[in-house]
Amino acid sequence: MAFCVVPAFADSASSAERSTHTPLPTAEIQSFVETFETIREGYVEVMSDEDILNKALKGMVSGLDPHSEYFTKSELVEFNELTSGNYAGIGVEVEVKDKRLTIVTPIDGSAAAQAGILPGDVIVKINNTLVTDLGMQDIVTLMRGDVGSTVTLDIERDGEVKRYELTRSLVEDESVTSKWLESSIAYFRISQFQSDSDVEFYEAIEQRETEGEIKGVVLDLRNNPGGVLQSAVGVVDAFIDKGMIVYTNGRHEISKSQFTATKKNTRLANVPVVVLVNEGSASASEIVAGALQDHQRAVILGAETFGKGSVQTVVPLSNGDAVKLTTALYYTPNGRSIQAQGVTPDLVVPQATLTFTKGQFFVKEAELKGHLGNGTGGEERTSADVVSDIGELAKTDFQLFQAVTILKTLPKLVQK
Repeated sequence: MAFCVVPAFADSASSAERSTHTPLPTAEIQSFVETFETIREGYVEVMSDEDILNKALKGMVSGLDPHSEYFTKSELVEFNELTSGNYAGIGVEVEVKDKRLTIVTPIDGSAAAQAGILPGDVIVKINNTLVTDLGMQDIVTLMRGDVGSTVTLDIERDGEVKRYELTRSLVEDESVTSKWLESSIAYFRISQFQSDSDVEFYEAIEQRETEGEIKGVVLDLRNNPGGVLQSAVGVVDAFIDKGMIVYTNGRHEISKSQFTATKKNTRLANVPVVVLVNEGSASASEIVAGALQDHQRAVILGAETFGKGSVQTVVPLSNGDAVKLTTALYYTPNGRSIQAQGVTPDLVVPQATLTFTKGQFFVKEAELKGHLGNGTGGEERTSADVVSDIGELAKTDFQLFQAVTILKTLPKLVQK
């Protein structure tokens, strides 16, 4: 998800604008009131007026698209906890796709990730409750609970259903992690875009720079479901010092915005960059990948991304509730809409498991009887000197191995 918080739209409109609005449809409002009264008087279980109204509001908003939601006061608090990166749960990002509750990605280090749940898995049941036709907030409520309690998920994958029992834990997710790879290549992993992820990213860069010169960067956005738009903008800003990063366009003036790069946040303007993406990279991740691709600032490597190019705005209401409403589509610097399409990598590299042929016999020139010596007096190399094992990284993470290979090769291709 990519979202921001703004004042209520009604509060931002002028008196003149409000006076030109189409009057509320009286007949439809009457139908709503009659339906409300019918439920209150005739539903099999007694429900309070507040419960009926909340369900009506939730249905009205969730019926718009998979990403719009109505939050009560308590649900709004929970939503804010999720974006802060501190909450009790199993650690999955989900979306409704073709009326199926689909996992976009498990969060790094979460119970779901440790259990082996994968992007694209479909949740059929939560604690024996079918998720069909449940609202998103109801689904979140079922999956969350006290620390140490358990939840069962029936997961469909490749036509088979498997049950997982997961223990809820406090997810204290630092969204940015980093380490050194070979040849002065710095690796940065952003698991999701929280409100301060850009600041975390800057700090991680500074930490690496105190340890040595950064000559190449791998930015890993695989299985990153997105998050706060401004944080994604801040991450792009670290690599470019001018130009458009992303712009949004919607019906309301508040939904029309653009974000440009600034020199003050630029950290790595000239360092070669490879960005890793896959099917679980969504929303704010796609903003980063699309912007760096349009600026020709990075090589995008991996698999085609999820394709969520809409922006949700959290609009507070006068009673303390809020509406998370889809208000705009975002566009890359070159005007591309990623909605329902995704970002196509510059290099499409699937994640793969490699096997190596061992014991293969071959002969080199230096082993032939009577061979000529090296023309410049260099050391001769026989078959025994050839290293056939290209390293553990190629075996454990083929996409990352390819990214490192590119960064090691680029300086040889680009002559200053």
